[in-house]
Amino acid sequence: MDNPSPMSASPAETPTSPTPPWRDALKVYLEPATLRMLALGFSAGLPLLLVLGTLSFRLREAGIDRTTIGYLSWVGLAYGFKWVWAPLVDRLPLPPLTTLLGRRRGWLLLAQGLVVAGLVGMAMNDPRLGLTPLIWCALLVAFGSATQDIALDAFRIESAESRKQAALAAAYQTGYRLAMIWAGAGVLWVAAWAEVAPAVAATGAAAYQNGAWKTAYLVMAGSMAVGVVTVLLSPEPVQRALPKAKNAAEWLQGALIEPFADFIRRYKWQAALILSLIAIYRISDVVMGIMANPFYVDMGFTKDEVATVSKIYGVVMTLVGAFVGGVLSMRLGVMRVLMLGAVLSAASNLLFAWLASRGHDLTALIAVVSADNLAGGIASAAFIAYLSSLTNISYSATQYALFSSLMLLLPKFIAGYSGVFVDAYGYSTFFIATALLGAPVLVLVALASRLTTTRGDPHGRREDADTL
Repeated sequence: MDNPSPMSASPAETPTSPTPPWRDALKVYLEPATLRMLALGFSAGLPLLLVLGTLSFRLREAGIDRTTIGYLSWVGLAYGFKWVWAPLVDRLPLPPLTTLLGRRRGWLLLAQGLVVAGLVGMAMNDPRLGLTPLIWCALLVAFGSATQDIALDAFRIESAESRKQAALAAAYQTGYRLAMIWAGAGVLWVAAWAEVAPAVAATGAAAYQNGAWKTAYLVMAGSMAVGVVTVLLSPEPVQRALPKAKNAAEWLQGALIEPFADFIRRYKWQAALILSLIAIYRISDVVMGIMANPFYVDMGFTKDEVATVSKIYGVVMTLVGAFVGGVLSMRLGVMRVLMLGAVLSAASNLLFAWLASRGHDLTALIAVVSADNLAGGIASAAFIAYLSSLTNISYSATQYALFSSLMLLLPKFIAGYSGVFVDAYGYSTFFIATALLGAPVLVLVALASRLTTTRGDPHGRREDADTL
């Protein structure tokens, strides 16, 4: 909603605007746009673990070494480079999908189709017979998932005014986390259920059964129907009219160059600080996450145990974290909650170091997974709201893709060496090291909270960031 004042501040960002009552802050979670974002968040979160965390569990159980698993996590770099094709998703029509569904929904449906095809391919390939076909299918899933993220981020930003973005981010994050639990815990349950017999390997651990994993990945492919149906039933958000390009060069200027130039014009020298914060905010979680499932396997936890703990305690604490993060962002300001999330994320990695000293301790696993999911929910809800506040609605898909790509690029690259590090120094040292990676984040959040910047307002209005 337009504000006639040239100095307009978002309620989620500054204490100078009237703070909404608790009842109004909570009612936003029942609005149709928020509920749609819950379902679409599920569709966005489902593929990620299936090409990263869950895949690492599957590969480790199949006897693939930790160093190879670490290198294969570079499949996730597709998410780090999605800004390259984001301008096409932002502007290029897809006849006949764009005619039938609109620009955002057309791209969403195409991307979801790629994810389903890739997941079916991963289901049909046995890693023991060769990793190459499985890797190509995983790359297809990652590319489709990254494309879905680009279109969905723009869809979310264009679906509500700025004061509701924190709530939409919380709903999106809740759906995303639920999908990650389904793709992490649920797929393990399905794989355990589909095993033809409790076969045991020579080491005493459960033997690898590719048929069980085939069933599990086919079920995950079918679960993408949640997102497909939601896209088909959702209205296309109202979009700003795009200027008509006179030639190819002018189109490229508007699609590829102008979104990035706009960000630099609005933030000037402060852009370097903001981009640095985005690049490392989730580094502790991302680097640690690649080795989490191989760690569970090596500690002797079964698929059923890991799935049960993640499903029951992970779901509850994720919901609490996302909800608390969204509400606190609206009440206290995004930057304060961003700092809280950074502290909690790094601290939760230290708990994994403690768990490594406990061996096969199910109670300790419950405590650590619960704390980790709570921290992740709070941090992610605030971080998504922060990224949304940086975008100009005229370039929402491209700019948000740039931000979310930066969030993953450096952490994913470093994570590729996580298996090498664990083989050399052990799990405890690895988890402590990932916690220490979060220290620079605290400094950058503190500096960024004191910036006065031009937010993503199409009218170029300025807003003061909330201070800690």
